[in-house]
Amino acid sequence: MLAPKPMAARSSSNVFAPSGAIDLHVSPELRASLRTIIDDEKPKRLIVDLSQVPYIDSSGIAVLIGAMQSLEHEGGVFLLAGAREAVKMIFESAKLDQYFRLFPDVETAAAAPAP
Repeated sequence: MLAPKPMAARSSSNVFAPSGAIDLHVSPELRASLRTIIDDEKPKRLIVDLSQVPYIDSSGIAVLIGAMQSLEHEGGVFLLAGAREAVKMIFESAKLDQYFRLFPDVETAAAAPAP
């Protein structure tokens, strides 16, 4: 997993860019990383860049749902960006594309207005 990188264009945005498949074995590390970002940095906007994630299973999706709920409870905005086609299909088949705010890339997500 990569450490979060503050966005140059918007100081109130953080980008978290995990890499590799997100499954049952990786989900606890992902949960801990997102929890640290949300609890310690309290970002106004958190963009999870999924461009280097070829696969995500239900445990990974559960982590993203929990992180989104935690951040929104703190008044922040949780966005997903850059999902590969296979990952997008997983979100779409579970109708989670209607639950998450999905963007084609980090730049588009960073420029998106708050809901």
